[in-house]
Amino acid sequence: MPSHTRGAPWVRTRLRTAPWSAVALGALVLLTAFLAAVLPRAVEAYETQGLREAVAGAAPEAGVLELKTPPPGLERSDEARADAVRPEALAAIGARARALLPAPLRADPAQSAYGVRTARSLEGLDAALPRPDGLPPRFTLLAQSGAAAHATVREGRLPTAGRVGVDTRAVEGAVTRETARTLGLRAGSTLTLAGYPDRPLTVRITGVLEPRQPQRSYWSAEPVLRTPGLISTTGRPPQFYWEAGVLLAPGAAPALLGGQGEPERYWRFAPATGQLTGADAPALVAAVASLEDGPGLVALRGVAGPVAQLSTGLEQVVGAYTATRDAIAPVVAVAAFGIAAVAVVVLVMSGGLAASRRDAELALLRARGGSLRGIAVRLLAETAVPVVPAAACGLLLALLVVDGGRPLPAVLGAGAVALLACAVLPVRAVVAHRSPRAHRERDDLAHARPGGRRLVAELTVLVLAAGAVAALRRRGTEGPGDLLVSAAPVLVGVVAALVLVRLYPLPLRWAAGPAGRLRGVVGFLSVARAGRAPAAVAVLPLLALLTALTTAAFGGSVLAGVADARDRAALLATGADARLDTADGAPLPPGLAGAVRQVAGVRQVTAVGFAYAAERAGDETRSLPVIAVEPDGYARVARQTGLGGFPADRLRSADGVLGAVASPGVAERFGRAPRRIVTDTGPVTVRVTAVNPRTPAVPEGEFLLVDAAGLKGFTGPTTLLATGADIDGKALRAAGSGISVTLRAEERAALSDSPLQAGAERIYGSAVVAGAGYAVLALVLGLLRTAPERAALLALLRTLGLTTRQGRRLLGLEALPQALLAAGGGMAVGWAAVRLLAPGVDLDRLALSGATGGPVPGGAVLRTDLWSLVLPAAVTVLLAGTVAVAQAWWAGRRTPITHLRAGDMR
Repeated sequence: MPSHTRGAPWVRTRLRTAPWSAVALGALVLLTAFLAAVLPRAVEAYETQGLREAVAGAAPEAGVLELKTPPPGLERSDEARADAVRPEALAAIGARARALLPAPLRADPAQSAYGVRTARSLEGLDAALPRPDGLPPRFTLLAQSGAAAHATVREGRLPTAGRVGVDTRAVEGAVTRETARTLGLRAGSTLTLAGYPDRPLTVRITGVLEPRQPQRSYWSAEPVLRTPGLISTTGRPPQFYWEAGVLLAPGAAPALLGGQGEPERYWRFAPATGQLTGADAPALVAAVASLEDGPGLVALRGVAGPVAQLSTGLEQVVGAYTATRDAIAPVVAVAAFGIAAVAVVVLVMSGGLAASRRDAELALLRARGGSLRGIAVRLLAETAVPVVPAAACGLLLALLVVDGGRPLPAVLGAGAVALLACAVLPVRAVVAHRSPRAHRERDDLAHARPGGRRLVAELTVLVLAAGAVAALRRRGTEGPGDLLVSAAPVLVGVVAALVLVRLYPLPLRWAAGPAGRLRGVVGFLSVARAGRAPAAVAVLPLLALLTALTTAAFGGSVLAGVADARDRAALLATGADARLDTADGAPLPPGLAGAVRQVAGVRQVTAVGFAYAAERAGDETRSLPVIAVEPDGYARVARQTGLGGFPADRLRSADGVLGAVASPGVAERFGRAPRRIVTDTGPVTVRVTAVNPRTPAVPEGEFLLVDAAGLKGFTGPTTLLATGADIDGKALRAAGSGISVTLRAEERAALSDSPLQAGAERIYGSAVVAGAGYAVLALVLGLLRTAPERAALLALLRTLGLTTRQGRRLLGLEALPQALLAAGGGMAVGWAAVRLLAPGVDLDRLALSGATGGPVPGGAVLRTDLWSLVLPAAVTVLLAGTVAVAQAWWAGRRTPITHLRAGDMR
């Protein structure tokens, strides 16, 4: 052969020799890189959506940034003062102020407005205006920009203004349809307002408007502009009067300067949320702080005036969002750590499988003078060919699936996967072939003796796990982003796996003797084969399985605790599956209960009436809720809902004394003796016969439950409670007009509609599923690692007379010990992890951040979910047996001589 002749390229030859191995590795890397890249993007996506919804959904008076300043003082001429409040001047200041808003704050021009308003409302003098307690209504006047773009004229026209000055006493205005209906106004009406020194201000109503987007900031930043409200005085008893808003033409602002309404210029900037991201929350709080009392305010005063002030509640809105996000993040991190640990184990197993398959080849290369560096470089090159494109495809897929977000975390995640996948095979080869050797010593699991380095590593992991569990139990998940605490469930699973690997050989040794005395060879061979499995092969699958099962158990318990807390909160909000109340406390319409019973999904309906009683005859106030019910129907509803069930006969009357079910506080005050109370319908004598902490009609608070038939003068029920499944809410609302309907299902849905909650739950569920998938893959890889040896053994035994049925039993029993160990250990470790970590895991924010009725008794408690323990463990055992039987079936299709040739590894 000529000296210049070169051999075939290494990488091309290896890929042509084992193309399917390269394809399988590429698919595994693509999936893992996709998950590693999509996880940070998904987290950032739901955090961004949560921040945007929190800001956009905040009450307008809290979310709007309002810059206000008084008009020029009396030291200036009337003409100069009027010019300072005209629309042109205000628009120029608003544009300059908007440009000074620090990033990431941006104003939404469509919902922003400017103008002049009376900080002090003016008294209406017209006798025709309604006066609830004899007090005249008061009006806030707003010369606000943009009325044409935010309202539809239903009657008349929009107000206009000519050349208005400080001494003008007649202007045009418009009111909303709600204001016109409440105060009896229409186009052409006039309002005469006090508060001017020479003569009253006359406002001629030229139009009645229908607000567009009435809940947005243009109309709701000043609530009385949209809807008039009843305001109470501070006297006793309080008196009420109407407070309403009137919209003037922007050019009419100078007329407000001549009165005593304390006029002020204002610019309201509605925050634009389209460019906000979850990472902007700290900068947003800092920007608001600067505008309220910092450099930002100094800059705004340079534009609007030396005494200008900016007020907003945006920092509270962002603070509430940040608190919820920070409470949810550690819980989500537990799932991320779980899937990451299992994915790393599977990638290491894939490299280990390739290294063990090529052990003889690499040993031969070393024996013929191959250097470690040369072998490592060639293995790295052949691994990188399928891995790098697969990781790039996974990254690209993640970028396409989840739009928005920073690309750097995704790139780092996919890059870490590619680096690990490329490095596993070369590192395993270099470690295993540090020195040339003729043959490899057996590393049987039953006779393995772990070295000192492994002991040190295991003790290190044990210390870390103990510290993580202790920290989590002591201070919970509310610490400042402690990753060790979030990794506690995974570390518990890792420690358990290491302990079980050390204990695993003991039952195999104990079972070898009895199995050898059994008739037949299947039992003995299965135990012997399980004990002769390489120790390195047994550790990684068991580690992956236990970590995945622990993560699945912990994740299932988290989701179960969240679901239970939401169900409980929704039930306490309604008291039943559906609740119907009259708006003004009047009795229910006749026939409503019958109509509700005909609604699809309704099983049980009971009527409830409310009265209030004084506990003593001399008490002037009646504050004790007395609930009048029909005993049999109400008792059934209470039992079905689980809210203080009781026998119906506890409400039975005897000798003129009504039996009563009371809350603990009432029962303690009343005792068990008859007690006379004074209700709205008259005096009545009651005796407490049962005590319940809550009841469907009043899920929270004190109550006294009595039979409605025993209340003389009872006017009738005001509430219906219904139980059932899949109640038709639309039909229920159509059953009666003017009735408030509350559905438990709707309350339940409202608790989980927050983007932070929904996104965290999706990620948690996906992580559990992905972890389970990786665990299955780890189990399959572990079985494939020794598949050639098992096939060869089966073929050899078949030549000695082993039947096909015995072969299937042999492989099934051989895989059974490890599967049973993983399943039993996984259930035990999952249960222990939940019990150990439950005191330190706070699920309230994840479960109930949307609750509006206060905390739920007991909160969201992390408890062990039985299905999350049993189902993954059962699937593990079933899958191990299925793979073993399938392998035996496949091996039986080929002749023994083929297996012996293909599997001869000597």
